[in-house]
Amino acid sequence: MENFLQLFPQTLVNGITLGSVYALIALGYSMVYGILKLLNFAHGDIYMIGAYLGYGAFVLSFTEEGALIPTALIIVIMLIVAMVGAGVVSVAVERFAYRPLRQAPRIAPLISALGVSFILQNMVQITVSPRPLSYGSGTLIPANAMLNVAGLPVHFSRILVIGATLLMMLGLAYFVRGTRLGRAMRAVSMDLDGAEMMGVDVNQVILATFFIGATLAGAGGVLVGIYLFSIRHTMGFLAGLKGFTAAVLGGIGSIPGAAVGGLLLGLAEAFGSVYISPTFKDAIAFVILLIVLLIRPTGLMGQRIVQKV
Repeated sequence: MENFLQLFPQTLVNGITLGSVYALIALGYSMVYGILKLLNFAHGDIYMIGAYLGYGAFVLSFTEEGALIPTALIIVIMLIVAMVGAGVVSVAVERFAYRPLRQAPRIAPLISALGVSFILQNMVQITVSPRPLSYGSGTLIPANAMLNVAGLPVHFSRILVIGATLLMMLGLAYFVRGTRLGRAMRAVSMDLDGAEMMGVDVNQVILATFFIGATLAGAGGVLVGIYLFSIRHTMGFLAGLKGFTAAVLGGIGSIPGAAVGGLLLGLAEAFGSVYISPTFKDAIAFVILLIVLLIRPTGLMGQRIVQKV
């Protein structure tokens, strides 16, 4: 019992950190599914692309003598490059891989998404490196950069992940609720054909949805690189599955549900690794998903879809 209490605070922080990344990935899944009812299984590899773009900005910011600019500015530039680059790649994927199949049977864009996933993985493997790359252990944030949070020493990288995720989620919530394009997204998600008849540019809304979802995933890739130090071209596969699981757990198509699902999944993995076994951490996450879906098939915050006749 004493050991449980000692490990609990740090495990909680680790779970929130991991859940924050899953939430960023899950948001992209939910946004796209909410509008097109499309499961974009290439989204995990967009997250991987963001990590590699951030790595490129990281490498260009250093010389043999050291950093060219302050560390805080390097991190900001890495995030901007990754978010914009991932957004552009995602828009290109939508334009050339998904849009021609918009009226096709549901299985066609799903197969296309899997194909895009393999293409992105192999492009990075061939053009960059098949080996893991390092953001540099302690290069951006020293190992002793700790902050005291309610008496618990927390490494700054974890605070960066949680804080950046919270800011991006608040920004997304404001965008969806308080801007014209955000309202158009909600209208298209409710009734695509009806929104188009009311003058909404559906193609523009869909492109914006893919772009915004990808920027969040790209930022997640950079934050994971800073947090774990290492990235590789296959990192998007499992992360994409976890992001999809988080989206389904919270209620796919629901933006708040994606955030809640990501957080719960991260906590389940962290506590399962510490108190059960790290070997079964992935199994624990999927077992929780199955239990939730058996009890509530629409997810924790999802709404049952009414079929129109």
